[in-house]
Amino acid sequence: MRFYESLPLFEAFEGVADEANYRPLPEGWSLAVADIVNSTGAIAEGRYKSVNMAGASVISALMNALEERDLPFVFGGDGALAAIPTALAARARTALAAAKTWVAEELGLELRAALVPVADIRAKGLDMRVARFKASEEVSYAMFSGGGASWAEAEMKAGRYQIDAAAPGTRPDLTGLSCRWNPIASRHGSIVSIIAVPAALGNGPEFQALIADIVALAEGEERGGHPVPETGPEPHLSLRGVTMETRARASAARRLLIWPLVAVQSFLLFLCFRLGVNFGPFDVTRYAHDLASNSDFRKFDDGLKMTIDVSIDRLQRIEERLKQGVAASICSYGLHQQDSALMTCIVPSPMSRDHMHFIDGAAGGYAMAARNLKATLSGPVHGTAA
Repeated sequence: MRFYESLPLFEAFEGVADEANYRPLPEGWSLAVADIVNSTGAIAEGRYKSVNMAGASVISALMNALEERDLPFVFGGDGALAAIPTALAARARTALAAAKTWVAEELGLELRAALVPVADIRAKGLDMRVARFKASEEVSYAMFSGGGASWAEAEMKAGRYQIDAAAPGTRPDLTGLSCRWNPIASRHGSIVSIIAVPAALGNGPEFQALIADIVALAEGEERGGHPVPETGPEPHLSLRGVTMETRARASAARRLLIWPLVAVQSFLLFLCFRLGVNFGPFDVTRYAHDLASNSDFRKFDDGLKMTIDVSIDRLQRIEERLKQGVAASICSYGLHQQDSALMTCIVPSPMSRDHMHFIDGAAGGYAMAARNLKATLSGPVHGTAA
């Protein structure tokens, strides 16, 4: 993993459009890919918190199994992908198999997972290139380009490179995985999840310029359209979140013992935020600031993905620019509007500052944007706001 740690950090998000920030993954690495089968059906049933939890569980399971905090990964709402060094591939396979079993048994969802060699990606004339975006002083996130991630996902969905589920009752190590926060309401008009991918002209200068324009339009909103307030989200108690976190932390046999502990921890966190007071060494003001700064509300994974809080006027300007890109055969896109954002977290310790927070729309988010993108690719209309 020293390769990834050695990559230079870029701090201005528009740098995702600059190929100079990306480096090829080393030979021998693999790409771990996972997603939820029929996530749109689960969303229609109101289970998107479970869908997000399943996607984040892949990242948590890999980070803990590989003992790597600096794992290059991308959270995709209903799934995730991560770059895996050669020496850790066997452990990654075991972690993914365990995650499949846990998601099925605890969340009632089907997790699809695959481990795709980067060599196979390159044999198809594509590449896997990675960059490191500095989200805050404590956290950086991986960005991927080269077309390899999209190809690997398509191969997984076609049934290739599949990883079988582990034996019933097998549990991955999901230490730190939590979803204690209620949905975060829009403050500016609409929470919109956007996916924009290269079209006929590929990921060339035209597409990079379009991405730079979209990012610049979003930057015109307060804090670039960040859905999480700078002082952190409004505190609420979430019993559903407590229950889901308990399932991540304990087997059914120990759940009655762990649930009260998680509930008390959540209640203390709620009081600290509600009253603005610290609890021992826990600094609520610093934690709230880090929570917002460490969030991954925008990313690049063979295309731009953003979940932002913007005014209706600004959203119209963003979509107009995307439509121009479609008309010029530069991009295809899908978007999905909702009233609030959802946050799923990996917090190894509330006393450390490197906790990570994954942002998605609370009513379908990236999964629905991807569905709308797919619909535009097969139909005459190239943008969808739902």
